[in-house]
Amino acid sequence: MGHVVDAVKRAASGDYDAIIDVGLMVLTPAVSALAILFGFYFLAKYASKLISSPINSRVDQTLGRFVEKLVYRGMIACGLLFVLNYFGVRSTSFAAVIAASGFAIGLAFQGTLSNFASGILLMVFRPFKVGDMVVVNGIAAKVHEIDLFSTSVDTPDNRRLIIPNSAIAGHTIENVTYHPCRRVEVPVGVAYSADMDETRATLWYAIEAISDSIIQNEEQKSQVMLVGLGASSVDWIVRVWSETEEFREVQDRLVYSVKSFLDARGIPIAFPQLDLHLHEVADNLNFVRGSKQRQSPRRSASRNSDAS
Repeated sequence: MGHVVDAVKRAASGDYDAIIDVGLMVLTPAVSALAILFGFYFLAKYASKLISSPINSRVDQTLGRFVEKLVYRGMIACGLLFVLNYFGVRSTSFAAVIAASGFAIGLAFQGTLSNFASGILLMVFRPFKVGDMVVVNGIAAKVHEIDLFSTSVDTPDNRRLIIPNSAIAGHTIENVTYHPCRRVEVPVGVAYSADMDETRATLWYAIEAISDSIIQNEEQKSQVMLVGLGASSVDWIVRVWSETEEFREVQDRLVYSVKSFLDARGIPIAFPQLDLHLHEVADNLNFVRGSKQRQSPRRSASRNSDAS
């Protein structure tokens, strides 16, 4: 440091060689530090890819991305510590400073630490993985990446959402695509005038029409069930099983098939109705009008007698 001060004084007095010396004394450490940082950056990129690639291909993509981020950030942190050591700041003293101010840092970063701990829990218990469709906090989206502090998801309308891990781990997680098959349910309400046996047979015909898209085995059976008598309808429910990836397509085909077969058989689908009976009101109005007409001559007669 003293050499730098002497060189600056000589440069201020007009010694041009001292100006070059000052430049070399300042630029050389800066260039060296940048070279070290760039070296650790490329090393971190290479090491993270090298370590995570076999995990992605042989184990799981979710764990592979998590390890890749962990290795990358760890190497960058090592590079920063190496630069500090290069400039004379010992890592032991640096760690002592961090330890001394650990309480304040913990309070300041308690949200970040909570997200980090939640990220570890998500990786250990694995409630979902990359590519799963989940519902968290009322948000339905596809998991894109699980990071140390947050999870990236893509909504069905192609919006990217970054959710803190603590907001995921502390709430109910619905993994929609966890199982390979799902049950499709279509509620149907028909009019009370419809024959129940014919309605049941018609709904079975609707299921058979899409038999090429549904699953039929001992555990996943199709069902047509009478579930209730509503205020204005007889309530049925049609249930079939489909592959999870084809859930929306099967649901669309089942609704279309049910509606088509009900229309073809002339079975009316019930809907809320309100009947207004106005004949009593009309009779009352006629009665009031008749009484008024009978009273009007008396009123006119009383008015004539008063005038006389």
